[in-house]
Amino acid sequence: MVYGLVLVLRHALYDHGILCSTRPDIPTIAIGNLALGGTGKTPLLELVLRTLDQIHPIATLSRGYGRKGNDIHEVGPDDTAEASGDEPLQVKRKFPDVRVFVGADRVKAIGHIQAHVTALKAVVLDDALQHRRLNAGLNILLSTWARPYCDDALVPAGMLRDLRSRADHAQIVILTKCPEIPDEHGRAHWRERLGLKERQHLFFAGIQYDEPEWFRGNKDPVPQGQHVSALLFTGIADADPLVMHVRSLYGAVDHVAFPDHHVFTASDLRALAARYANFAPGPNVLVTTEKDAARLRSVIDGSPLERLPIVVIRMRAIILNEPEHFDTLIRNHVAPHTAHR
Repeated sequence: MVYGLVLVLRHALYDHGILCSTRPDIPTIAIGNLALGGTGKTPLLELVLRTLDQIHPIATLSRGYGRKGNDIHEVGPDDTAEASGDEPLQVKRKFPDVRVFVGADRVKAIGHIQAHVTALKAVVLDDALQHRRLNAGLNILLSTWARPYCDDALVPAGMLRDLRSRADHAQIVILTKCPEIPDEHGRAHWRERLGLKERQHLFFAGIQYDEPEWFRGNKDPVPQGQHVSALLFTGIADADPLVMHVRSLYGAVDHVAFPDHHVFTASDLRALAARYANFAPGPNVLVTTEKDAARLRSVIDGSPLERLPIVVIRMRAIILNEPEHFDTLIRNHVAPHTAHR
């Protein structure tokens, strides 16, 4: 109750202009959620970047969770997760032409980006809906199919970090990790359940996994099948969909779950190597996520995992209903501004 009252007061101060919000003079797209995590913000950010792949230059901005320091920093492909955060580093390596920045003060960071990126077309922000000092031009709210915000409560009773009423400020609402595409009646039911206004667009997103690939870039085929065993290790908020997918690829599957954004220690790697040596008859592989691989690269050399067969499974978010409409909304938000500039 106390936490909720603090949030109500904070939002009221912004809504009545007592505390000021800044609307940047370039297109901004904020992707966020009301829950503490696990809704798939980074995969949706990457989806937006793929949608805008013909528009350059584009920048992204996030806090860079888990990095050391709060300064404004441009992420390079050779950075470490300690310097930039695991997810920004993942984005930079996947989209080398995108300018990737991290900074705790979103308003100040956008000014910095504008000063350092000539002819900037747009900034896509990861996890920025709670930052009321920034008034983004387009707000995309994510919530999961299994635990939508309408059925949740504020912490500690639930997993929400912000008021459910904040959903009214999103132009686009996306239910992520959907197992199916609802029919017309189902979509109408979801709109009513979420309390959406007529002006708000609702989309349903699923997960698409790429084929496993070697951590070290080996070109040899990655073993798969029921005769192969897999030790999966993850440091993500919600690993359940990935666990199900890995079980569809391999026979015996064991899962070691670390906290979200976990920083792997030498003892962690020794424990993983020991568990790998004994968990199932061969042939075996170690499996991890792209996000975990970004953190693993700076600590694996000289460790017991260095010579073990590690594979990475990349995932991407896909819009299940009206993907062309989603693309149009994103491009239309940016295109008029770019033409004007």
